[in-house]
Amino acid sequence: MRAGFGKLFHSAFLRRVVWHVRRVTKQVDRRFFLALLAGLAVVVSAAAAAITLLEKDLTPAAFGESFYWGITTVLGQGDASHVTTPLGWVVSWLLALFGIGILATITGALVGFVIDFLLKEGQGMGAAGHKGHIVVCGWNSTARDLINELRSDEYDAEVVVVHEADRNPAGDDAYFVRGDTTNADDLKRAGIEEAAAAIICPTDGSNEADMRSILTVLAIENLAPQVRTVVEVNNPKHVEHFRRADVDEVLVSSRLAAHLLARTAMYPGLSAVVADMVAGGDGSELYRVELPDSYLGVSIDELAARMRRDHQATVLAVSRNGSSFVNPPSDFRLEPGDDAVVVAESLGTLSPLKTAKRAPTEIVVDLDDRQPSRRT
Repeated sequence: MRAGFGKLFHSAFLRRVVWHVRRVTKQVDRRFFLALLAGLAVVVSAAAAAITLLEKDLTPAAFGESFYWGITTVLGQGDASHVTTPLGWVVSWLLALFGIGILATITGALVGFVIDFLLKEGQGMGAAGHKGHIVVCGWNSTARDLINELRSDEYDAEVVVVHEADRNPAGDDAYFVRGDTTNADDLKRAGIEEAAAAIICPTDGSNEADMRSILTVLAIENLAPQVRTVVEVNNPKHVEHFRRADVDEVLVSSRLAAHLLARTAMYPGLSAVVADMVAGGDGSELYRVELPDSYLGVSIDELAARMRRDHQATVLAVSRNGSSFVNPPSDFRLEPGDDAVVVAESLGTLSPLKTAKRAPTEIVVDLDDRQPSRRT
C-alpha cells in the first residue's frame, strides 16, 4: 500500500531489537555469559587436545581437525568416525555431556530474550523505532477516528499511540507505547525526537485533562521543539495557556461544533457540506499545496481559475508568513512562499503540485461580516 513500506518496517524492527538488547544488557550480568563462552571454549579445546594425543599425530593440522570436530559435536553435527578408540569414545561422550549442556544454557538465554521481546512489545513496553511518524498522545473518540483517517492511502506516515492502558487501543493500526504522555522516557520510546508531528488528545472532557495536555505539550517542546504539535482542547478558556506552551495548532472541538450547529440552524444543509469537505467525501478533500514560481504575481481570481481548470480544485485560503487569508479581496496577489489551501478530489488531481510541508497556521473564517481574517 505504501512505497518502501517493507524497508521502513525492517528498519523500525531492527531499531526496536537494538533498543531491547540495550535494555536487557543493562539488567544482565555479562560476566555470566562470558564465563559460559569461556567454559565452552575450554571444554572443546581440552577434548580436541585429548583426541589429538590419543589418536592423531601431534601436529597443528591434526589439532585443528579435532577442534573442528569438537565444535560440530557440541552443535550436534559431529563426525562419529573421527574417534576410533574406547578412550576417544569416552572423551566424545564427556564433550557431548558438558558442551551441549553449556550450549543449551546459552540457547535458553537467547530464547528467553526473544520471549521477553515479544511480551514487552505486546504490553506496549518497547520502543517504536520509526522516523518521520505521527505520535498520538492520549486516547478518546477523536483519536479513534484520527487513526482511521491516517490509515487511508492518502497518508504515508506511521502512527504511534502513547497511552496508559493494558492493551493497544488502536489494535493493529498503530504501534503502541504504554506510558505517561508527560514522561520524557515514555515519549522517547515513542520516538518523539524523530517524529514529524504530535497530536495530543484529552482522555476526557474535564479541565484536568486540558491541564495534562498542556504538560504534554511542554514535555514535547522540551524534548523535540522541531516537532509540530496539534492539540484538541476541551475548554476554550484554556487556549491562551496552550499558546504560551508554544503549541503549533489548537482545535477547540466544542467551539467548532457549536458554531456549525448555529450556522446550520440558519442555513439548512450547511453541516452536510462542511462534514463532507472535512471528512473527505466524494470529490472533496482538504489539501495544503505549495505554489510554484509560475504563480507569482497572479491575482486570487486567476489562481482560483487555474486551480479549477488544471486540477479540479477549489481555493479556500492562501497562507503567507504565518498567516492564512480566507476569501481575500480580488486585488490580492501571490507572493514568494505562499501556499494554498484547496478542496480537491485527490492528490492525483493536484499533480504536479506538492503538498506543503511547513506547519500550517490557524485559519479563521468570520461568517458574520464576510471579511477575510487572519491569525498568526
